[in-house]
Amino acid sequence: MAPVATQTMDVKSIKSLAESPALSSVPSAYAFNINSNDEADPNDPEFAIPIVDMSLLTSGSPDQRSKIVHNLIKICQEWGFFIAINHGVPESLMKGMIDACHGFFSLPDEEKEEFKSGNDVLEMFKYGTSYNLALDKVLLWRDFFKVRVHPEFYSLYKPACFSEVSMEFSKRTREVALEITRAISESLGLEPNYIHDAMNMDRGLQMLAANYYPPCPQPEHAIGIPHHTDHGLVTLLIQNEMNGLQVEHNGKWLTVNGPANGFFVNLADQMQILTNGKYKSVMHRATVNSKATRISIAIPHGPSVDTLIAPAPELLEKEGQAPKYIGMNYKEYIQLQQSGKNYMKSTFDHILA
Repeated sequence: MAPVATQTMDVKSIKSLAESPALSSVPSAYAFNINSNDEADPNDPEFAIPIVDMSLLTSGSPDQRSKIVHNLIKICQEWGFFIAINHGVPESLMKGMIDACHGFFSLPDEEKEEFKSGNDVLEMFKYGTSYNLALDKVLLWRDFFKVRVHPEFYSLYKPACFSEVSMEFSKRTREVALEITRAISESLGLEPNYIHDAMNMDRGLQMLAANYYPPCPQPEHAIGIPHHTDHGLVTLLIQNEMNGLQVEHNGKWLTVNGPANGFFVNLADQMQILTNGKYKSVMHRATVNSKATRISIAIPHGPSVDTLIAPAPELLEKEGQAPKYIGMNYKEYIQLQQSGKNYMKSTFDHILA
């Protein structure tokens, strides 16, 4: 089928493009081929995603907590990804957050356009489709918004319910993320608050990022978000009933499926740098489908923007290692990752010691 003729720069949202009666195939500007041979068999035991019962960290016996902390060593080294269950965030709040995001994406394009801004990832809020229309070689099959919720809390003012729900959701997910960083600190043989204190997480950057992936007529020829790692320490993610998140494991792409009330948790770049490469920042991507809209909400947690990130001296001494990465201010790292020269490439290549 020939691509539908469209002036991509005139497309205000992927939602409106996908709902166009004339759309029968993926416009050429969005063309991205996925190799199905690279996808993992979800029934293969090698690709059984690790599950972490958070209740054993927060209210289990000392032996139960110790076992979870010990298990995290292998999970963080080999996967960089797990599913968190029994985390204490009510399922009703998770669903309410998805519904609030759906409400925003359902607004008329003209109203959503009020939230458009520049390309600075640190802005209070941002709305758009692709990352940067001037740099992207392939446009993405998604609409998104990002809101900064820590150290200062900001919110969209539409729809009316958004502020209240997002404030509670952001607060509760932060508690989960901080508990995870405490357990990871212990798994490294450090004090529970080591990562929190060294990364100045009391002033840490926390975002709430929602993605809207409408049905695509040729999902094998488009991409929601291409392969990437996250720039922070740890990211929590939820989604509606549609799958689409894929993580890379042992050279294959695995479609993530999990309980509706679970958080998908992935380690990010600053965790890999801090641990001198011992723990893995996992590569992941978002695929699209032809059946129904997928909504995902990612909550990245990072250091304070002025923190200098480098391999932890305590770990270097303990492991008898030289640092693999040069130190870099977190804000500078984010800007480097978002720059055009890093398009679909690893930022780590620029900071190797």
